[in-house]
Amino acid sequence: MTVPIEMGHTTAGAPASLDLEELLATRLLVQGNSGSGKSHLLRRLLEQSAPWVQQAIIDPEGDFVELADRFGHLVIDAADHTERGLQVAGERARIHRVSTVLNLEGVDAENQMRRAAAFLGGLFEAARDHWYPMLVVVDEAQLFAPAVAGEVSDEARKLSLGAMTNLMCRGRKRGLAGVIATQRLAKLAKNVAAEASNFLMGRTFLDIDMARAADLLGMERRQADAFRDLERGQFMALGPALSRRPLGLRIGPTDTRPRNATPRLMPLPEAAPADARAIILAAPPSETTRPARRPPPDVLDQLMAAKAAAPEVQSEADGESLSAEQLAERRERMDRILRAVLAEPDAAFRASSVLYQEFVVRTRIEGLGSAVPDMGDFRRMLTHARAGLSLDLADDGTWKDVAVRGSILPEDMQGVFMMIARAAKEGWPCPGDAAIARAYGSRSLRRAQRLLTYIEEQGLIVCQLDGAGRRTVTLVELAWATAPGDPNAAEDFAAA
Repeated sequence: MTVPIEMGHTTAGAPASLDLEELLATRLLVQGNSGSGKSHLLRRLLEQSAPWVQQAIIDPEGDFVELADRFGHLVIDAADHTERGLQVAGERARIHRVSTVLNLEGVDAENQMRRAAAFLGGLFEAARDHWYPMLVVVDEAQLFAPAVAGEVSDEARKLSLGAMTNLMCRGRKRGLAGVIATQRLAKLAKNVAAEASNFLMGRTFLDIDMARAADLLGMERRQADAFRDLERGQFMALGPALSRRPLGLRIGPTDTRPRNATPRLMPLPEAAPADARAIILAAPPSETTRPARRPPPDVLDQLMAAKAAAPEVQSEADGESLSAEQLAERRERMDRILRAVLAEPDAAFRASSVLYQEFVVRTRIEGLGSAVPDMGDFRRMLTHARAGLSLDLADDGTWKDVAVRGSILPEDMQGVFMMIARAAKEGWPCPGDAAIARAYGSRSLRRAQRLLTYIEEQGLIVCQLDGAGRRTVTLVELAWATAPGDPNAAEDFAAA
């Protein structure tokens, strides 16, 4: 399917469009000196494509935060979060398919690089099941992929450059389509710029930048001077998503405006020198009067709030109204279908996407095609089913609280946590390593042991061994505890 994104008009007056499907399969490089309309171009692209594709914007100056009010993007203020927190936020943004703006305004250059690298790393390292198409826009890309070392540490530069290289070189297979914008090609690392297949070149004045822009567009060197004559908002376009030949275009208007608008001339205020001296040289405020910095917001809460604010899919297909008894019957049938899918040989070791396909087929055969959940809801159902929870029991308030606690874990570990929680609540023996590995989709007992260690490190459980080598797991805060169980038990906990 071709999805044309209207970018404006060509110099001849014809509509100029960008093929979004083609862009997602390739990458885009935008160059233009300060004031050339580069950020305006990115804003136009983001606004026009927002209804079609998830977006992530690396925003060093806070120019794109206004997208939140108009298009529902989640704004993440990088100054309020650690690098680890931003990495997890990037991964969760992909899982929940929430468009985000990483606002790096007010963060020094080195920490901008570190935090952007962490967030991009979270996007890049998301599990294969979450490789949905995503437009990743990086403004002022020369800050995050510099051609030469600057005043920042080598470690920060390597982290940032590595994340940008992954985005542009390896991101396509993961559904990440990089769109990078820079003031000067000469300042951008060549291995990052070289991966772009589409180009939009705006006004520039330095010979070296004009020559590189002409080379990328396949223009002759004597034509490079044309980049000096471009007006604000005019760009030369080339690439499979734009045009097979260099094409001049003018970017159309946008619905939102940057917070940092271009300063305009205005008369100076009239003030007597004595008044100005009294105002400017007044004693600085006391340190104690500074407002306390607000605590860092919880990124997961923000993501879930943004998810809830997005248009929800109606649970009743085609306006169908169901009674409480009919809904209960439908849930019971769905529960039965899911148990049948999981009862298949090696179901525990198959990818959730494969199980979902099997579940959809069986659901349609049962005449429940209109009630098929989406992939995200199915994963939650799968997590509960692997823990031995029915759909009705999973909706109980207590188990919802448990699910919220476990949401800090990677999604493929949450089923293990729920299974242990169920054993603890019921007072059953602690599941053995074989049962834990199976719930995780692995046959490795060592991996099961590492899983428990990881969950304990997150502060969710406490593991103890008694003198006989039996293991007890206690859930933190809930104070639920399993009965002692043999870690080497061969029986399958799911059968208990």
